[in-house]
Amino acid sequence: MEKIAVYPGTFDPITNGHLDVIKRGAEIFDTLIILVAERKEKHTLFNINERIELVKCATKGVKNVIVKPLNGLLVEFLKKNDVKFILRGLRAVSDFDYEFQMALTNSMLYKEVETVFVMSSREFIFLSSSLVREIASYGGDTSMFVPECATKKLAEKVVK
Repeated sequence: MEKIAVYPGTFDPITNGHLDVIKRGAEIFDTLIILVAERKEKHTLFNINERIELVKCATKGVKNVIVKPLNGLLVEFLKKNDVKFILRGLRAVSDFDYEFQMALTNSMLYKEVETVFVMSSREFIFLSSSLVREIASYGGDTSMFVPECATKKLAEKVVK
């Protein structure tokens, strides 16, 4: 039986930390679907189509990855596509409370789902998309934090 997982997020922009979780998740699961979420309550720098393109560009070399948009509840996508696993990355203890709450809520809404947590690699434990956006907004070099295609797009977006 094929093991399929989803890795949901806004990826605004995708970071090397996200990419690390994706590559490691692709080793665990037969297929990893990266769901780029449209979240109306978040004011993203990149629109959903731009974020999908950035994720596709960053994951080009990972053979068992599929990138799709997510509009609506994650559990509805899981049920509709018969997916039983959610992949999530954990950075610091502060992530745990939120991720634990989400995992429990998702399992209440869809009893067959299992959330698999992967710890961030040491070098990415501090990294977040919001931190990268802040660095870029002040003209800082983001190349060590995001894939090359995202570095270019960030520079284009924040040019005043």
